[in-house]
Amino acid sequence: YQRRVHGTLSECLFFFARSHMENKRVAIVGAGPSGTAMLRAFQSARQKGAAIPQIVCYEKQHDIGGMWNYTWRTGLDEHGNPVHGSMYRYLWSNGPKECLEFADYSFEEHFKRPIPSFPPREVLFDYIKGRLEKANVRHWIRLNNIVRSVEYDENTEEFTVIARDLKTQRETVEKFDYVVVCSGHFSVPNVPEFPGFEKFEGRVLHAHDFRDAVEMRGKDILIIGTSYSAEDIASQCYKYGVRSVTCSWRTSPMTFHWPANFRTVPLLQKVVGKTCHFLDGSTQDVDAIILCTGYVHNFPFLADDLRLQTANRLWPNSLDRGIFWQANPRLMYLGMQDQWFTFNMFDAQAWYARDVILGRIHLPPRSQLDAEFAHWRQREEAEATSDEGCIRFQASYVKMLIDGTDYPTFNIEHVIGEFLKWEHNKHESIMEFRDRPHVSAMTGTLAPIHHTPWITAFDDSMECYLKTNDNKARL
Repeated sequence: YQRRVHGTLSECLFFFARSHMENKRVAIVGAGPSGTAMLRAFQSARQKGAAIPQIVCYEKQHDIGGMWNYTWRTGLDEHGNPVHGSMYRYLWSNGPKECLEFADYSFEEHFKRPIPSFPPREVLFDYIKGRLEKANVRHWIRLNNIVRSVEYDENTEEFTVIARDLKTQRETVEKFDYVVVCSGHFSVPNVPEFPGFEKFEGRVLHAHDFRDAVEMRGKDILIIGTSYSAEDIASQCYKYGVRSVTCSWRTSPMTFHWPANFRTVPLLQKVVGKTCHFLDGSTQDVDAIILCTGYVHNFPFLADDLRLQTANRLWPNSLDRGIFWQANPRLMYLGMQDQWFTFNMFDAQAWYARDVILGRIHLPPRSQLDAEFAHWRQREEAEATSDEGCIRFQASYVKMLIDGTDYPTFNIEHVIGEFLKWEHNKHESIMEFRDRPHVSAMTGTLAPIHHTPWITAFDDSMECYLKTNDNKARL
């Protein structure tokens, strides 16, 4: 009799807890790599029998994929909203796919065979969509829905999310228990101004609005900045026939072995006509100035007391464990770090955020979280002083998150090794590093070499990229 009573009580508590969780609601803002990672995390838990909340994912573009969803548009989109994407034609991954591979969905599983290490945009976009389709969670996504406002009521402990369907212009107002911001931080450009820009006799644009390197064929261009976009846009323009490239730096120059028609100069001081004047007194006439000067974290849809403000750094401000808004951990941000690890870091964050929502992980008291934050910030400032230091710092962060969840483990030390090989290859030959193969930590496979060297591979379509490759990989 007692066993029957205890069994009945346990069953009642189980079904109560399950019903309680299924009545919770989670809003996810954005269906790019971070947002789709969050969807996959919940689907994985449900697949294993767990009760999960009701999920609504808002995506303002017409398809998923975030930055990997290319648009030719710049400025404003077809609905009069700022264009989100910074993707340009002919972009190939600037890091090895083996360093961003999903631990639960390898490139080999998706493409049914090994593929080279540096895929073009279309191939990576297809890979992101493939995992989403396998998870069968598109019904959680509301495409063409832009979030206009998110506010939190401390009395009800609920968020109010106001969104607009850009096709029907219908506005929705809904309540949620949690909000996960996955809208990225590479869509609002940081645009400095230099004296003479207003009278420059050429074109000034930010990397956010760069779409086609062919436009720069036969021209003299100035690149301002030393970020990934600076090195890649400079390389793209060289590939497609630019006459000359001048790279201007503020803090330190890019130290690659550039081709003969490149020069490196300190920071631009002013522009007179088409002549650029630099800090060292040198000058250069140019036809176009491309600002590769980074992006700002911008969340206009969030109330002031919910809005993240941080520089682009490995340990962002105001986020416990790099995810949870310190003033209200029911609000979470994914992918707000400066990024070395990307897709698999977003996964690690998504699984961790999911487990906090599901009650599997309990955040410690404020005092402990403050001590943790200070520890990681001190580590960042001490260790992230070189590329290798940044890679190892972020690797330790990813490992910390994965160790706390059921996300598939993988050999992070191996991934660090592939990152370091990639860095070495770039400094050995910035125009040839994409021709070098890398080894997957997920499958152990050494990638084949692409059938055409990157510098002469002008067809970046998925069809061309995936053509049978008879070349054997060589280390």
